[in-house]
Amino acid sequence: MIEIITLGGIPEVQEGAHLDLLLADALQAAGLERRDGDILVVTQKILSKAEGRMIRLDTVEPGAEALELAELTYKDPRLVELVLAESTAIVRAAPHVLIARHRLGHVMANAGIDRSNIGEGDTERALLLPVDPDASAAELAQALGMPVVISDSFGRPWRMGVVAVAIGAAGLPALLDRRGERDRDGRALEVTQIAVADMIATAACLVMGEGAEGVPAALVRGYHVEGPDAPAAALVRSEAEDLFR
Repeated sequence: MIEIITLGGIPEVQEGAHLDLLLADALQAAGLERRDGDILVVTQKILSKAEGRMIRLDTVEPGAEALELAELTYKDPRLVELVLAESTAIVRAAPHVLIARHRLGHVMANAGIDRSNIGEGDTERALLLPVDPDASAAELAQALGMPVVISDSFGRPWRMGVVAVAIGAAGLPALLDRRGERDRDGRALEVTQIAVADMIATAACLVMGEGAEGVPAALVRGYHVEGPDAPAAALVRSEAEDLFR
């Protein structure tokens, strides 16, 4: 049986915080000892905060391209400048919409830059994605002795609503390739690859929430998956395989 257990009591994370120790304390406080089949899901926000990815908007000087896009999208020009700095391409710009290809390869709104749930106080701030979430997940996995998934919320172009996806993963096959296996009727699977880490991230999001719940981590317990480890980067479709460009 699969369980999803929230980890409460994690304080507001500040730059330089030892996230591994905070998470270890939360696991201990919840009485959770490491078991086979445990996977820890950690939100991108607390990782970015710990890694100092908070930017004051009053330090950002928008350039000509940012000013032009801001006028089109009705967005803060300083935020648009950050989006440009974090991205390799702008995929779509329209009123209230700015979709970018992030430097990590993710195609997402505002290059993943967020201004919600980033802590009380000065509202003139924005939070960027971690520099290398797969590497950060690997460090946490080693320190905590269990697989780790770093989750973030993505919209989907052909469906309403957001879901959680994995932008970092370690200690498990983030993408499980089942091509070449046989189905129940003996036919060879030709295209089947399972986005394991994305499904784990969304499952955990059911208890972590998307609003004011204040739950930045959860333990998925009892999920056993076999396959070679693969980072979350394996989930990113390459530009060469983009069917809608």
